[in-house]
Amino acid sequence: MNRLLRGVVEATREVFPLPEPILEVGSLQVDAQQDMINLRGMFKGTSYTGVDFRAGRGVDQVANVEKLPFPDGHFGTVLALSTFEHVRRFWLGFAEVARVLKPGGAFLVACPFHFHVHAYPSDYWRFTPEALESLLDGPYSEAVLGWHGAVRRPANVWALAYRAGSHAHITPQAEEGYREALYNNAREPLPLGRRLRYGLAALVAGRRPVAPWLDREKIGIRRTNLPSFQGKAA
Repeated sequence: MNRLLRGVVEATREVFPLPEPILEVGSLQVDAQQDMINLRGMFKGTSYTGVDFRAGRGVDQVANVEKLPFPDGHFGTVLALSTFEHVRRFWLGFAEVARVLKPGGAFLVACPFHFHVHAYPSDYWRFTPEALESLLDGPYSEAVLGWHGAVRRPANVWALAYRAGSHAHITPQAEEGYREALYNNAREPLPLGRRLRYGLAALVAGRRPVAPWLDREKIGIRRTNLPSFQGKAA
């Protein structure tokens, strides 16, 4: 979790409905990131449940997303940020999220792409925007995909999808509003010293090796038609 992904949550909440009750998958608040990772504080006054495979701060119930201990259609929104790269059988986790969502429920998922291996307890996967689109195809009626950084090496990718059974939320107007909200909220600029160092490296070795850092504030989004996965913008 970082400031940019926290801004993604804020921008999503600002533009799109995120109905209750809310389930956060991977809710453990590690000491080094306690303030940054506390998404619960952004949803004060809501019915909110946090699950993780380890007990600790922010965890209401120890559970594995591959087999969630909740009935079908129990939650209005599921949040999973920087979590699914640690899920060994991620496809089971995606199926479980769809199962526990109400018709019309929202699923916000974010995963790193261009990022070092980090073990909590293990780091298994990386997902492209197209991978998320494919995984969401079927249970969800509409989605918006997002990424930031270099086009070929995005730092993080994310998606907001709505379970089949609701009217359209991700309209062209909402897409534009989301784009503006992301640029207003989801920013984590490089410190000036690092930007100067990467700029110098680009002059010496070319821009491509350092593009993931120089382009980290570039954000892209696109709507997609589900459930028929076509890989095309709406």
